[in-house]
Amino acid sequence: MVKPPGAQPTPRLTKGQKANKKRMATVAAVFTRTPWVRTPQQVVESLFRISPPTPKDVPMPPRPENKRVWASLLKSKNAVIQEVAEEMERRDPSALKTRVALTDGERALQIRVDRKLGVTLILDLMHALEKLWKAAYVFHAEGSLEAELWVLDRALRILLGDVGQVVKGIRQSITKRGLSGAGSKTLRGVADYLYRNRTRMRYDEYLANGWPIASGPVEGACKNLIKDRMERSGMRWTEQMAEAIVQLRAICLSGDFDHYWQFHIAQDQRRLYPAPWSVVPK
Repeated sequence: MVKPPGAQPTPRLTKGQKANKKRMATVAAVFTRTPWVRTPQQVVESLFRISPPTPKDVPMPPRPENKRVWASLLKSKNAVIQEVAEEMERRDPSALKTRVALTDGERALQIRVDRKLGVTLILDLMHALEKLWKAAYVFHAEGSLEAELWVLDRALRILLGDVGQVVKGIRQSITKRGLSGAGSKTLRGVADYLYRNRTRMRYDEYLANGWPIASGPVEGACKNLIKDRMERSGMRWTEQMAEAIVQLRAICLSGDFDHYWQFHIAQDQRRLYPAPWSVVPK
């Protein structure tokens, strides 16, 4: 689950109101996927393109099946997570399938997901890499090969299960280099983030089990549901209209639009022609 920014529901700015103020949308997705066993080295190669891949070296990953997405600007996170829990029970009432959930590092969200869903909680690898890049730019110039190699080395260690050693190395660098100020603050923040999430970063075990370690389907839903539609240039939304649009887009992306439209027509007929009225087709 992730929370990309939605659009600000303001038709016209009032005095003292800032432009480009945004609301947050809660987005979630549930899907089934065949296990896909990989090694840490394969993951690193796919992320950093260490060697030019050939078709035979890159097997196609299994696609998510029966994906259903939710998005809301008005519902609470608890309400969305509850809908996810109900969907999981509907799909797998006997709890025969392995259930995992990927989130970012927000502690409040992780607590809610853990309590409501009771699944194996995994930190999205992409969020961990974002932190590593921040740390790399303390030591090396942005866009440099040295920064990329620094991140690659730490990413491989984390994927091999050595999160503790990476945290230890970052903290030791602060002391050994005598860093202070913004650089020290950044590195301490990265080290604390990784240490706090270490129990959700057993990527070597997850990969061996064939479990996903990155929330690509959810990130894709965020882009399609929210950003591509709600954040176009010059757009202003009321809360109600923005909510209606993201709900419709979620239904469409879940493949349920035809069923929904039949339901919508039936409901509209009941509203326009309540009993004892009846509609006689010509």
